[in-house]
Amino acid sequence: MEESDEATRDLLTRARTIAVVGLSDNPERDSHGIAKFLQLQGYRIVPVNPKLTRVLGERAYPSLTAIPPPVKVDIVDIFRRSEEVESVVDAALQRGVGAVWMQLGVSNEPAAAKVRARGLPVYQNRCIMVEHRRLRVPSAGPPTGS
Repeated sequence: MEESDEATRDLLTRARTIAVVGLSDNPERDSHGIAKFLQLQGYRIVPVNPKLTRVLGERAYPSLTAIPPPVKVDIVDIFRRSEEVESVVDAALQRGVGAVWMQLGVSNEPAAAKVRARGLPVYQNRCIMVEHRRLRVPSAGPPTGS
C-alpha cells in the first residue's frame, strides 16, 4: 500500500529529525547530496554509519540503537542494499521511529510489512528529496545542528 501524497506531505512537514542510514561522507554519493538537501530544508540529520564519526557537521552513530534516546527520530531514511533492510527496520522499530523510507532502488517487502503492522508509514524505492520537491513541502525552518 502506497502512502498518499497528502499523507507524505504531512509527514515531511511535521518531521524534524531524519536518521540517514548509510550516509556517506563522499559528496559524490547520493546519500550525501540528499542528506545535505534535507539539512538545507531545515531538518536535523542524524548520520548512521559505523565507519564515520562526523558527516555534514553532525555526529555519526554506528547504528540506530546507538542514537541517544532523547533524540526523537521522525524518519529513518535507508541507503543500504535491499537485503540489508530488514535488520535496519528491526532496529528502527525497536528504537521507536515515526516512519521508514527506503531510497530509490531499495525495497524489502517483509521489512515493509513489519512497519505497516506497527501502523507506521513506509516508503520503498522512492527518493525523499524527489518527493519533497514534487510535493512542494515547505522548509522546516533554518537548519539545525546537534
